[in-house]
Amino acid sequence: MKKLVIEAGKQTARPVQWREGSRPGSGRSGVKRMYSRFVALRLRPAGRQIRKACDGPELPVCWLLAEWPADQPEPVQFWLSNLPADTALATLVRTAKLRWRIEHDYREMKQTLGLAHFEGRTWRGWHHHVTLVSVAHAFCTLQRITRSPKETAPA
Repeated sequence: MKKLVIEAGKQTARPVQWREGSRPGSGRSGVKRMYSRFVALRLRPAGRQIRKACDGPELPVCWLLAEWPADQPEPVQFWLSNLPADTALATLVRTAKLRWRIEHDYREMKQTLGLAHFEGRTWRGWHHHVTLVSVAHAFCTLQRITRSPKETAPA
């Protein structure tokens, strides 16, 4: 994958902002923008192991997305995506970068909200526990997005 992106050339990398950050900066909202440069290529994956795993003789065409920051000599991260061919580069990048948010939320649910603390034995008990942790996470998320970062909780 890396070789394909390098052959496409650094000049094909386009800057994309995928979200507003949390540190003060020059963004529209007064916070730092999260952005980098990305190369997106359409390709058909190949290989014996991949062919054995799929039903047909070859896999469908997919996206190869690579992050190639301006200050790096070669690409630093890669993603494969089966999004449609007419998907915008910004959408590809936001979808790839969404993984970080999911991992962060899962870690928060395990460590802060107690997802990993269930010690029961029944499906019903586990289901209740997961439901309550999910509701608590939704509440915390709503609180976070409705307050400005500098605002403190009421006493």
